[in-house]
Amino acid sequence: MAPSSVPNGRGRPMRSIGTQQMFALQRRERLMDQLRLHGAVRVRALARELSVSELTIRRDIAALADRGLLTRVHGGATLPSALEREPVRRRRLETPAFTLGMVVPSLDFYWPQIVSGARNAAAAHGVNMQLRGSSYDRAEDRRQIVRLTESGQVQGLLLAPNLDGPDPRETNEMIDWISKLPIPVVFVERKTPEWTPTPHQLEWVRSDHALGLEMAVRHLHALGHRNLGLILSKGSPTSAHLAVGWHRVCGELGLPDDFLIRESIALSMPGHRGIISDILDGCRRSSTTALIVHSDPDAISLLQYLTERGIRVPDDMALVSYDDEVAHLADPAITAVRPPKALVGRMAVEMLVARLLEGSRRPVERALILPELMIRASSLPGSPNPLPGNAKRSAPRRSLPGQR
Repeated sequence: MAPSSVPNGRGRPMRSIGTQQMFALQRRERLMDQLRLHGAVRVRALARELSVSELTIRRDIAALADRGLLTRVHGGATLPSALEREPVRRRRLETPAFTLGMVVPSLDFYWPQIVSGARNAAAAHGVNMQLRGSSYDRAEDRRQIVRLTESGQVQGLLLAPNLDGPDPRETNEMIDWISKLPIPVVFVERKTPEWTPTPHQLEWVRSDHALGLEMAVRHLHALGHRNLGLILSKGSPTSAHLAVGWHRVCGELGLPDDFLIRESIALSMPGHRGIISDILDGCRRSSTTALIVHSDPDAISLLQYLTERGIRVPDDMALVSYDDEVAHLADPAITAVRPPKALVGRMAVEMLVARLLEGSRRPVERALILPELMIRASSLPGSPNPLPGNAKRSAPRRSLPGQR
């Protein structure tokens, strides 16, 4: 009989208490790893990932909460703040009650996870939040920011203003205006220039999208792909960072970087099938065997078109998405780069609370957070086979001048 087993009275071995404790320890270590990475975890998702019951996960969370390692919330857990480890009475006496304003350009796709991370962190720190939705428009950004500051109810702002545009003077004017607001500001998923001629340098927290794109390229390169393409979503501030990572990593690996397309090909976009057909023509001419697509809806639309045309994924065309909102729901499940959205929101709140508590004596802080690469069936396995057609490398028809 194995040392880790004892008879159960019916001739069959059963797990010893020591083995059960070992499995619980492994689960809880995995739980804490996810919590440190994302700032919050959900019971249902963990139970599915670890192949255990939701009750088991709730017991693990309760055990870790008793040790002060996490904070239980409805449906999951968050990381505790330093404030939570102090006696409640002392905390009430020493910690002022802050209210933070948050203005985001969208309340759907991508931003809900950031907002959720921010809300969880705010709850852990005992501060309130007022959320405002804007759009990718500077005038609307200003309107919402003014509403919050003039209300007199918020002591700090988390902002994601539109800093893109053809005229850099307008961007500089926006940054200068924000820097002169009467309350502290932390940018969320936005990055100012390294130095700005403002009264003080602004703080920000952002996903390192360029490095996330590099992760995807290096993954495909390791699988044997040498001709790759990148499809960027139109109108997304993330696209510029992805393009930077694309050219950088292709240069480092000696890969051609001319197959770069800026087109939206989601199912909801008029004419998406014609655009995808043109892209595949470019793949045939250039022997492209793998595509990276921003974002998930566009990748799923492409996958459906490939399936209709009898093009096998990943055998004929490997596919990687950037965002990982719904990529796992596709068939086959799509390999995706997952920006650390919840962690971005949590760190932005923690940075702003620290600024409010410590004031101007605190050094300016800025943070780039690395995404994760979630490897799934759409990029595995074997050696790439180019689509039938001309093997000569050439840029696709929709890779227009100036679109890099």
